[in-house]
Amino acid sequence: MAPNLPSLSPSESLKSPASATSHDEKHQTTASPDAAPQSGLAEKKLLRKLDLNLLPILTILYLLSFLDRSNIGNAKLDGLTADLHMTQPQYLNVLTLYFVGYVIFEVPSNIVLKRMSPRTWLPTLMILWGIVSTLMGLVHNYAGLLAIRFFLGMTESGLFPGVVYYLSMWYKRKEQHFRISIFFSAASLAGAFGGVLAFGIGKMDGVGGKAGWSWIFIIEGLLTIVIAAFSYLLVHNYPDTVSFLTPEEKTLLHNRLRDDNDALTGERFAWNSVFKAFKDISVWLYCFTFMGCSLPLYTLSLFLPTIIADLGFTAADAQLLTVPPYFVATALTFFTALGSHYVNRRAPFIIGAAFLAIIGYIILLSDFTVGVQYFATFLCAGGIYPATAITLSWPANNVSGQLKRAVACALQISIGNTGAILGTQLYRHSPRFFLGHAFSVGYLCLAAVAASLNWYVLAKRNREKEEYATEGKYERKYEGTNLDDRETRLLLGDEHPAWKFQL
Repeated sequence: MAPNLPSLSPSESLKSPASATSHDEKHQTTASPDAAPQSGLAEKKLLRKLDLNLLPILTILYLLSFLDRSNIGNAKLDGLTADLHMTQPQYLNVLTLYFVGYVIFEVPSNIVLKRMSPRTWLPTLMILWGIVSTLMGLVHNYAGLLAIRFFLGMTESGLFPGVVYYLSMWYKRKEQHFRISIFFSAASLAGAFGGVLAFGIGKMDGVGGKAGWSWIFIIEGLLTIVIAAFSYLLVHNYPDTVSFLTPEEKTLLHNRLRDDNDALTGERFAWNSVFKAFKDISVWLYCFTFMGCSLPLYTLSLFLPTIIADLGFTAADAQLLTVPPYFVATALTFFTALGSHYVNRRAPFIIGAAFLAIIGYIILLSDFTVGVQYFATFLCAGGIYPATAITLSWPANNVSGQLKRAVACALQISIGNTGAILGTQLYRHSPRFFLGHAFSVGYLCLAAVAASLNWYVLAKRNREKEEYATEGKYERKYEGTNLDDRETRLLLGDEHPAWKFQL
């Protein structure tokens, strides 16, 4: 149950952000018995406890998810396409069908999460995709691999948008971005671990009468299932139900979130909230920004082993040479998220990271030197992953209420992944992959342009809110309705005058 929020008259609750802040400060100073625990030291202790109990298991879930979706690139080097007698166009169709399933089930999965509990839904999804991933090691033909990849996309579709929404229920808006970026850094770590695991597992070729590529799917799928079984105990529901927080810490958490976001408003399911997400221009700009990132993100994760192997390295060496670019990408994702957190800006970091990746792809297109081409993969990975991490955390910071945010996060990934669907069909002509690299440049430009437009739109909406509140239009609109602050926040969501968009 949500805590009782301080009741404000319609005119009080709809005043300018400055006025709302002064009222909250007065309320906490004069009436709140929890003023002492809200010291800086208590908040830091609470944040550490949240981070330690929430982030490790969620990050491991996403690492396994990204590992299970991208290990097909490593399996290809170990003979997958040769053993199944697949052509390059057929292999690309297999990659594409994964994202078809992913896109179709993204939004429905987040709606189910909203109606169920994270502890039930997220580990169950994980067990399902672990089973599907394991079955990929047992396929014997092209048709079977097509079907399995579609079901893998379907079962993995709910994890990332679900976790983004879930974290928004625990942290203040400014704190969410850095945590989501840490969570997403598991994607680049998965690339690094995937290369090492594929190198080792590939040596099992012939064990049990199965090829090395088959064991890559089986072992990594079984690992997912085992961890999923334990995750039922490690994934928590929402703040009021957890046992790792003391009553005082729960009170502090409530007080921190009460006036910062809508996490504790107790919103119920309503289709009107779903439609609000579809009508918001900024939600579509979040989608286009991610679309610009998704094509290079997934094509790099799926084709980097092939790109490196085509530089003249053996399959085993290529597996290992994928590791350094991914570790650099992980470090840059962390430091870029840290910088964005302290500056409290999103769009400039997305644009800057996108241009770093663009430089990498231009080098891949223009220079034929092996060492220079390998260096370019560092720039590509080091730009794509930080840009994507910040892009995916942006709507979680900015969209309110709860259901609208859940739909917006899922819609962003669903629409954005149409870029990945196209991208999987572009890497046809080795060794240079001119078409795929050129489209990656174009899509990264799309990401930069969409982020710039959203920067402008959100800044304009912030200015309009200040003007609207100053003129007293909100007070007159809701005068006499007897709505308290909680009710007006539920009614207005991110249109509330106290809700400032992060740029």
